[in-house]
Amino acid sequence: MPSIKQDRVAENIRMILSELLLREVSDPRLHNITVTDVTIDPELMFARVYINALGDESRHDEVMAALKKAKGFLRREVAKRVHLRSVPDLGFFWDETLERAERLNSLFSSLHIPPEDKKPG
Repeated sequence: MPSIKQDRVAENIRMILSELLLREVSDPRLHNITVTDVTIDPELMFARVYINALGDESRHDEVMAALKKAKGFLRREVAKRVHLRSVPDLGFFWDETLERAERLNSLFSSLHIPPEDKKPG
């Protein structure tokens, strides 16, 4: 279970990265992406950053390539804004939660479940 400090640092990094991607990154491949979650290890050395392109799974490869290219810039900017002795290394991961939820909803809606027979009594 993450500590309060891990949660606080992870949320701070999530907000900083969201702001950077919204306002300061000029790469068009990174427009309209969302930082859905950040988790950080107990030593605060590595942050797993989960992103999604607002349900557009077809952009996965281009977004991940752009994040790989922008990683140094993003880490430097996080370092300027977060107050830690050392800034965690950022690892970017595609968040498949939305895609899974859509698949499940599709499966549930395609199920044909006959109504239950009501017996008097």
